[in-house]
Amino acid sequence: MLLSTTAVIEGRPVMEYLGVVTGETIIGANFVKDFFASIRDIVGGRSGSYEKVLREAKDTAMREMEERAARIGANAVIGIDIDYETMGQNGSMIMVTCSGTAVRL
Repeated sequence: MLLSTTAVIEGRPVMEYLGVVTGETIIGANFVKDFFASIRDIVGGRSGSYEKVLREAKDTAMREMEERAARIGANAVIGIDIDYETMGQNGSMIMVTCSGTAVRL
């Protein structure tokens, strides 16, 4: 399945628009990661543990969206938008949502 943030795939015309598909996931970040991330915030640098959690959440949401598209007969999802939000007490949960248009090329 082709996944793209663009509205078209070069050289592959859209034959049929099948509708909007979405994927959502919520992942908790544990207090150990929070502790080390807060230290890293003070001294500077990247937080590898948070980056890993964000990547896992994005991959899960994208996979869910792709599975929904496949169930309705799509072979591509175009115009994909990915959003990240924190939620829960003190932003302890990370929600990732993605949406796009399922199409048949």
